Amino acid sequence: MLDIAICGGGVGGLCAAIALRSMGHTVTVYEQARQFGRVGADINLTPNAVHALDRLGASEDLRRNAARPTHRISRTWDSGEETSRLPMSEAAEARYGAPQLTVHRADLLGALEALLPGGTLRFGAMVKTVGQDDIGAWAELSDGETIRADVVIGADGIHSPVREAVFGPDHPHFTGLVSWRAVFPREKGGALPDLDAFTKWWGPTADRQIVTFPLTRGEEVFVFATHKQEGWAEEGWTLPGDITELRGHYADFHPHARALLDACETVTRSALHVREPMAHWSQGRITLLGDAAHPMVPFMAQGACMAIEDAVVLARALEGATPGTAAEALTRYEEARIPRTAEIQRSSLANEWLKTQGNADWVYGYQAWATPV
Repeated sequence: MLDIAICGGGVGGLCAAIALRSMGHTVTVYEQARQFGRVGADINLTPNAVHALDRLGASEDLRRNAARPTHRISRTWDSGEETSRLPMSEAAEARYGAPQLTVHRADLLGALEALLPGGTLRFGAMVKTVGQDDIGAWAELSDGETIRADVVIGADGIHSPVREAVFGPDHPHFTGLVSWRAVFPREKGGALPDLDAFTKWWGPTADRQIVTFPLTRGEEVFVFATHKQEGWAEEGWTLPGDITELRGHYADFHPHARALLDACETVTRSALHVREPMAHWSQGRITLLGDAAHPMVPFMAQGACMAIEDAVVLARALEGATPGTAAEALTRYEEARIPRTAEIQRSSLANEWLKTQGNADWVYGYQAWATPV
């Protein structure tokens, strides 16, 4: 049995805590926020992630609050022509063993937190740095407290202090793309087609697109859009945006696509940054998962899904591990995960996946619980 410290209480960190506890380990999660609030917007859970969440025991609550997109549809920006249509919902459950679920981030975190006993999750605990010595690993909090553990896991996001402490500072590359996010009540969409589906409007160039899908039992519709912009220095997710400006960027799109933007009242915007895939995630008794290890643009909707897969594979690698074998187990974990996450990072950045009818099985059919480690 190991004593494990997880830095970061997001989706990946909480999933790792649940999975590691199921293997008999003692786990504490250190989260800098004072509490979970209803911040952020959507999380798109494709069948590969839902299958893992089923095994973690989190899916029953999720299904009550989630929407289940009927299809994954691609449309051409000006004509509205369908270039691909992939059945989801019951069809995905039959093919992959789980459906696609689209949920608010707060609902997912709530479902995961409910599976952890009191005391496992420490709010208001910001990890400043980490390290290791001959007897184990440690994490130093911003208030000066030092936490000792057999293993430290950095699940602390794209600006990970754990990654910087272990691998040194890095410099994210601005993709040149700005993203916009908004949510509107379904009734505001009127008679627009396919509001219950995941639909991607592919623009005339790869930088322009509009994606929509249902949220909150189908009662809301989420909108995501991107376009090219020069000279953005900030790397954030929740900066306020101008809805009129957003609509102006897509004034030449199909009337149905423009109507989706007309239904939005408020919007946030952010710059999309990317890092090259890392050669290693682990050093001794410290490792990374999720965005700390492999931040990616959201064009395949796999960011949170990869973090969930990481959590399960990491727990399987550490099954039966002792303090003396933990480093070897972490090496097996990264060797099992880096090829897949690197491929998804690159494919997502290329932004061509399922533009036409193609193979979704290599993404959706992956089952983390069966991964050899």
